[in-house]
Amino acid sequence: MKLIHSGKVRDVYEDRGDIILVASDRISVYDAILPTPIPDKGKVLTQLSLWWFEQLKDVVPNHVISATDVPAEFEGRAVRCRALKMVQVECIARGYLAGLGLKEYQRDQAVSGLPLPAGLLEGSQLPEPIFTPTTKAPMGEHDEFITFADVVAEEGEDVADRLRQITLDVYRKGAEIARERGVIIADTKLEFGWDADGVLTLGDEVLTSDSSRFWPLDEWEPGRPQFAFDKQFVRDWAAGTGWDKTGPAPEVPQEVVDVTRARYIEAYERITGQSW
Repeated sequence: MKLIHSGKVRDVYEDRGDIILVASDRISVYDAILPTPIPDKGKVLTQLSLWWFEQLKDVVPNHVISATDVPAEFEGRAVRCRALKMVQVECIARGYLAGLGLKEYQRDQAVSGLPLPAGLLEGSQLPEPIFTPTTKAPMGEHDEFITFADVVAEEGEDVADRLRQITLDVYRKGAEIARERGVIIADTKLEFGWDADGVLTLGDEVLTSDSSRFWPLDEWEPGRPQFAFDKQFVRDWAAGTGWDKTGPAPEVPQEVVDVTRARYIEAYERITGQSW
């Protein structure tokens, strides 16, 4: 195998013309990798993605070839995938107001150029899910909101329309499934690419605690921060340390590691109905 890319969380290898996508236990916040790993995180992300790829296979093709034909040392946290030529846009769907979307709304009463009703609060459900793409910045730099018109300029109108529609279709189906299991998917980030036959294909990960905001349905209350089954707990801890969000990032205390690991596992168990 040949290592061709090492990202914030995943390492990408080439093997016999396929891609081996390996999820590590690394965790990143504010576009910086923290020095302390979260045990089992890579396996949880991989197994939850695989579960979702199966649920969503009728919505969009995905890049998965095999979850078992991988090197033994990566067992449980690696997937053999088809190589894709990745679309250079981060495709984000939002059904609730949180994070950077909330900040942009508070400033502009719009997100990615899409006007939203007045009076929305942190955690408010939007009238309908919206497509809010961003740039795909190099590691260490920040993604920036772009408009749908920017995606049209980058990818062409037909492709932009398809990216928006598929992103919203994936979000709606995923949100419906998760809600039946007591979990709100507030927003999610998806990545797409073109396979060797020119088919637009869902890649990377899908609807995980790294790429989405998960909230317990029975505790949801607009107007305040929500309890999160994702890395928001680590973001909040990091923001409270006084760290200036530039390197080197601080070590994560053991109690924060333990809580984060437990929340990732609880999200997996609630959504899939399977014990970790």
